[in-house]
Amino acid sequence: MNHLIETRGLVDRISCDSAGTAGYHVGADPDRRMSAAAFKRGIVLKGSARKFIKADLEEFDLILAMDRSNYQDILALDSSHKFAHKVKMMCDYARDHPDKEVPDPYYGGPDGFNYAIDLLFDACEGLLEIESLN
Repeated sequence: MNHLIETRGLVDRISCDSAGTAGYHVGADPDRRMSAAAFKRGIVLKGSARKFIKADLEEFDLILAMDRSNYQDILALDSSHKFAHKVKMMCDYARDHPDKEVPDPYYGGPDGFNYAIDLLFDACEGLLEIESLN
């Protein structure tokens, strides 16, 4: 998403961050296999892993979950149900992929990472298209 935000000159209008719902890799650089898949598409992944926290519910206007498990983990942090309207599924914005969840490529080979990047690129473009209409 940050790649698309930069290339479309939207950095002054849109802020994007990424966080996991589990703390397995906090502080780690992006997975080298995902970085390689992204690099093939001209994208350089930046940053380090962090865990999604309750304060993120307030800070962000839109929170996108990769799968149903992440979706439930995020909603579980919202005991007041005040922010549930902000939490959506990433694949809801995909235009060319029928997936309902982003498959986790972590335990697979390069094809899984390539597919995940293609799916995410599709969903991010779909989201930006919708947002540009608003």
